[in-house]
Amino acid sequence: MFPILYLLLATVLCNGEFMRPPPGKMILTRHAESSSYPQQVHISAVGTDHMRVSWITTDKHVPSIVEYGTDSGTYDMTATGEHTSYRYFSYVSGKIHHVNIGPLLPDTVYYYRCGRVGDEFNFKTPPAVLPIDFVVAGDLGQTEWTASTLYHVNQSDYDMLLLPGDLSYADTQQPLWDAFGRFVEPYARKRPWMVTQGNHEVEAFPVLHDLHPFAAYNSRWPMPYQESGSPSNLYYSFDVAAAIHVIMLGSYTGFDSNSAQYNWLVADLAKVDRSKTPWLIVLLHVPWYNTNLAHQGEGESMRKAMEDLLYKARVDVVFSGHVHAYERFMRIYNNKADQCGPMYITIGDGGNREGLALEFEKDHKSAHLSVFHEASFGHGRLKVINGSSAHWSWHRNDDSVSTMRDELWLESLSSSSACNVGSHFVASSDHYEL
Repeated sequence: MFPILYLLLATVLCNGEFMRPPPGKMILTRHAESSSYPQQVHISAVGTDHMRVSWITTDKHVPSIVEYGTDSGTYDMTATGEHTSYRYFSYVSGKIHHVNIGPLLPDTVYYYRCGRVGDEFNFKTPPAVLPIDFVVAGDLGQTEWTASTLYHVNQSDYDMLLLPGDLSYADTQQPLWDAFGRFVEPYARKRPWMVTQGNHEVEAFPVLHDLHPFAAYNSRWPMPYQESGSPSNLYYSFDVAAAIHVIMLGSYTGFDSNSAQYNWLVADLAKVDRSKTPWLIVLLHVPWYNTNLAHQGEGESMRKAMEDLLYKARVDVVFSGHVHAYERFMRIYNNKADQCGPMYITIGDGGNREGLALEFEKDHKSAHLSVFHEASFGHGRLKVINGSSAHWSWHRNDDSVSTMRDELWLESLSSSSACNVGSHFVASSDHYEL
């Protein structure tokens, strides 16, 4: 269990007002086992019935093998994968293992061991059908407040964690990627974590051409981009529970109408049959709508490039991070309230080392579209009940116990008679084709 120093210190009341906490101290999680022992273990979904198990060893001779089964201590299945490593200035990573296992049964606990060394771990696969529970948390980092967030997340069961960018806050200090992997391992090895990149993952030096951007992120956190027809790990999509299509977009790669990402998004949206997949969810890092003083206007060029696509596809909700606060907007299209537009939610409050973005602009042009905002650390939960209904809640973890501060019921746009949702998206039209 990580240190939970916040339990007695997090909540301070002054004249009845909740006082925002300062940034938490960094927690540097060290590796205390042998060089062959698996560390930084995490899993991610690959397709509907496979998982990718990722881990690192400093011993370069450990095989990239996962033994697994449905009974503890009995591994009747084995899978062999691949491994990689990378160099960043004088830093050389350990051996990074990635092994796809499956096919797996839905909603089932599997026990597994990495590299035929070390302890047994376990994870639970997502359900094959609704309902399903997502945790959404952005801008995590590895501080006392991150520990608070993950502690509160772990108090209730969930099926999958979605992270809209900014993971480790290593910012070129590569050992912090290792510390982050060890920090989140107790959670990320038990449930699939699906992530996209943020600005803190770029780690590029334009004058040094042999230092490729996203080197650590792409090596350590591969997502199922190839399975979704994407040419890049920076944007991809996946289906879950036979009713939800999740799209992860990249704020820090090309996104204009001539870009590979734009063309991929058009093709990906065209594949979604909303009569079979009633929910469409998008995650990206930089918010398109934001009344906080922090990062004003940074998502505007991407919004102008891609908002039409999401609107025509009748995306249900767009989650973003980057701004270190929570903010929920009503359904919007082109800076106006629109019952057929996505709901925009900023949730960049996972616990990063930079602290909270405290100030919101009361006179911002989008203030009338903002339903609720608060500059506090926390996490969100999206429980998709059926093809038409889902429950969203945001939980502030600055208190000694997680406090639900915002909630609402969502109706999928595919079930709305007012929004003309047919079967398939057509990019050149103003509506769906039946």
